[in-house]
Amino acid sequence: MGGYLPYVDFTQFAMALAVVLSALVSLIGTSARKRTVAMGEAKLSDLAEMTGIFDPKRVMAVFGPPDMSRTWPSVTLLDVRRVRGPMGWLMSSDLVDYACIAAAVLLLLFPHPLVQLALFGALGVQLAGWVVSTKVPK
Repeated sequence: MGGYLPYVDFTQFAMALAVVLSALVSLIGTSARKRTVAMGEAKLSDLAEMTGIFDPKRVMAVFGPPDMSRTWPSVTLLDVRRVRGPMGWLMSSDLVDYACIAAAVLLLLFPHPLVQLALFGALGVQLAGWVVSTKVPK
């Protein structure tokens, strides 16, 4: 029963730490993408990651053609939220990342089998987000 915190063993602590770090990195990336969209400098990769639409032709069908600098200055964060799909939620949703962090913190505070299951779910969500993000066009 030893570990870094009361009643939490090393493996669970390491998993919780990995989930928290992964979610923080995802939150930082999402924040940077939100900033580029808000400033009117959204590129194809930004829109693809935030919406989950990986086909450039479909991105152009949804948001219209880009301008001469290959950006979409007329796209707003509300437009991105309207067309966000499941892949977009996995890669760039603040709510999903905060829920994963909450599951990790809950495990450290209340080591219950259901909370351990929630941590495994959070780990799966974070892994799925990183795997899906490899499909984002450059």
